[in-house]
Amino acid sequence: MQRSIVGLTRNIARQRAVPISYRLNTLRTSPIVFRNSAFIRLYATEQQSKNDQEDGKDKSKVEESKDQSNAEAEEKSLEGGNTATSEVEQKLQELEQKYLNKDKEYAELKDLYIRSLADFRNLQETTKREIQKAKDFALQKFAKDLIESIDNFGHALNAVDEKTLDSNKEFKNLYEGVKMTSDIFKKTLEKHGLKEIDAIGEKFDPNKHEATFEVPQPDKEPGTVFHVQQPGYELNGRVLRAAKVGIVKDDK
Repeated sequence: MQRSIVGLTRNIARQRAVPISYRLNTLRTSPIVFRNSAFIRLYATEQQSKNDQEDGKDKSKVEESKDQSNAEAEEKSLEGGNTATSEVEQKLQELEQKYLNKDKEYAELKDLYIRSLADFRNLQETTKREIQKAKDFALQKFAKDLIESIDNFGHALNAVDEKTLDSNKEFKNLYEGVKMTSDIFKKTLEKHGLKEIDAIGEKFDPNKHEATFEVPQPDKEPGTVFHVQQPGYELNGRVLRAAKVGIVKDDK
């Protein structure tokens, strides 16, 4: 093909003296030029086709390489995601277990707190009662000794005859003075919780009364107190000395 082109070029050079229009027409209509041009176009087309095929193969390889790279990247991403998910799940399980342990510990501490608070309040109430009892009965021994003085006042007043009081004015004044002193003394003791047990007409109570005798009384209910031989006393509700009494006997 190259030789044909060279020969054609030489022929054209020889014919320079020929007019240009003639040379162009000759060149266009020349079978050699036509065949060579067609061959050149065919060769160029085949070469372009080969180049396109090679480019297509290269592009295909590039695309395959990209797809493979993308697949590998996605696989690594999935593996990384699975690993991260596994780690997150493990962390969640650990946190859940810690939460359950803390919840159990909180319940135990709450129960301990409630029990301790209840024990403390019970201790407060017990201590309060003990302190109050100590205050109430601090003078218990002293009060027992005072009871004898009250008894002496009673013995002195009961020993006086009413006729003597009417006949002797000075003695009557003395009697009234002693009685007034006895009443004031009793009221003072009552302010501090020491008072006489009121037994007359009450049902016999072995905690407060000591029966010394029984006598039938038709107009009274059996088992009731109708006579006090020795008065009894109590300090803030606690019996210091039981009253010695006579009770009504049941005839049945």
